[in-house]
Amino acid sequence: MSARSNTESTSIDPSDWKDLVVICSGSAWDSWFPSEKHIAIQLSSSFPVLYVDPPTNLTVAIREKRSPEGLRIVKPGLAVLSSLTIPAPSWKYMRPIASAIAKWSIRRAAAALGQKRAKAHIIANHQNLFGAVPADKMILYATDNFVAGAELMGLPKDYLIAQQAAQARSANAVAVVTDDLRSHWAALGHNPVLIPNGCDTDRFRNVDDADWPKDVTLPKPIAGVFGHLSERIDIRLLEAVADRGISLLLVGSRKASFSLDSLTRRPNVVYLGPKPFESMTGYLKAIDVGLTPYSDCAFNKSSFPLKTLEYLAAGRPVVSTSLPAVEWLNCDDIHAKDTPEGFADAAAALLDEGRSEKRLRNCQAFAEKHSWKVRAEQMAALIDS
Repeated sequence: MSARSNTESTSIDPSDWKDLVVICSGSAWDSWFPSEKHIAIQLSSSFPVLYVDPPTNLTVAIREKRSPEGLRIVKPGLAVLSSLTIPAPSWKYMRPIASAIAKWSIRRAAAALGQKRAKAHIIANHQNLFGAVPADKMILYATDNFVAGAELMGLPKDYLIAQQAAQARSANAVAVVTDDLRSHWAALGHNPVLIPNGCDTDRFRNVDDADWPKDVTLPKPIAGVFGHLSERIDIRLLEAVADRGISLLLVGSRKASFSLDSLTRRPNVVYLGPKPFESMTGYLKAIDVGLTPYSDCAFNKSSFPLKTLEYLAAGRPVVSTSLPAVEWLNCDDIHAKDTPEGFADAAAALLDEGRSEKRLRNCQAFAEKHSWKVRAEQMAALIDS
């Protein structure tokens, strides 16, 4: 049930795709920029890359009147596979069929690129898709603790545990984004390599030169929250910030079950919904302080929020809860506070201080040490090791 190929009109030279790296993502290429998409873009300078979207449910495709684009080359050395799968692929008795279809689609895409074997197969989602194509290196790229996030993902915990065990048996290398995940996968018999999340320093270096977004009319200064809004967010922290009269800008997708009513009824809070990643420079220009208000749960303790480094890459200081990833970063411009009062105090103090050229330079200099280019070099070394 693979989608049609868009490479038929393009002459493919198999030698251009030698040493192929296959990356199975948890997010579609065109949806947003997860860690593995950044890694794919950077790695494609060293190896040809096939980025595999999660397959689209046939029922969803029909309802939304859209069809995946099949195999397409988005730039030299970087291809994307978007395919179809059966209805209800997460149902217990459908999962083996859906997995078989996904593996067949990957194998077929690699063959279309003239490759029967990959240099590396990287999986960055909860499914065990190892074996889809023979590979010299089978790398699990653990960006989250999916078992701990079972409820957030709406998937059975026993299914995720079984997939995790299968991944542990199949992988011959594991890369993790946090120390918490390193301990987690070490307990499963691996010696994980720490490759934390990074940031697109080139994209966000000159946000103050961007156009001001027309839909931001809040009075300055502004505190901002970017990213997916769900139960991972401790809304009490944002309510405390808003209670100070601080202008609060929320940008990102929202889980349907996560209500923002307690915030958006206030005149000093605006929620703009999801925005294209390419437009984020303007919204980062608008804010003076970035907020990472994650709740204290096992899933968040294993995560490494992309937004924190992206705020710094734009030259904005951050107020965050004291996640292990924040402690690992140990940055003077990330202020860790866990109570609503402390979180709001830190945000208000930074806004009162105002912007300065010195702080902007310090934030960006720190972010440069954690760029996606640096992270991709670490991943490339793991592939070659």
